[in-house]
Amino acid sequence: MQERAHPIQRRFRGFLPVVVDVETAGFNPETDALLEIAVVLLDRDEAGRWSRRETLSCHVEPFPGANIEDRNLDHIGMDRARLKSPLRAAKTEREALRHVCEPIRDQLRETGCTRAVLVGHNPAFDLSFVHAAARRANYRRNPFHAFTVFDTATLGGLAYGQTVLAKMAGAAGLGWDAVEAHSAIYDAEMTAELFCRIVNRWDELAGSPPPVFPG
Repeated sequence: MQERAHPIQRRFRGFLPVVVDVETAGFNPETDALLEIAVVLLDRDEAGRWSRRETLSCHVEPFPGANIEDRNLDHIGMDRARLKSPLRAAKTEREALRHVCEPIRDQLRETGCTRAVLVGHNPAFDLSFVHAAARRANYRRNPFHAFTVFDTATLGGLAYGQTVLAKMAGAAGLGWDAVEAHSAIYDAEMTAELFCRIVNRWDELAGSPPPVFPG
């Protein structure tokens, strides 16, 4: 008798959605430093309800020669002294990728999914920094699809008529903490909450998830 597929595997044609937020020292993934990364793993029960499972995060050391823009540091409440402080306990890009990606690979094996798909708010930005860091670090176990993403800005426009994360959170009744905002953990967890609410609501309205076709 064939074993029934995992609930997550059944929903997005074998893809594993993983929420990611990065904080950076600029906008160019090839030249600007990756400073912080947070990943939220998701669960889906047999009834089809999505929820947050686990958050993984770390500070990241700027790679040698990385460009650092002061205006970006100001945006995330950082300065150059704090950036160099040992209290940040920052990891190299390779160590940071291993820290957040190994649990993703474990969940891929657990669920039988073929590839992780990055879920983010305007996720092309986050994905570009993850892929650039993996190339620099020669990290070959990057679990993320090369280009496919789920964008909560687009989903929020559909579900709430809002595309700004803070306004989406307000429309969803989640509230918004402006002090905590722009930390990778807070933004990733809020993005995860919104993604779960939107997908759960869609499935409720549709009566059941869409059928999954092979290939």
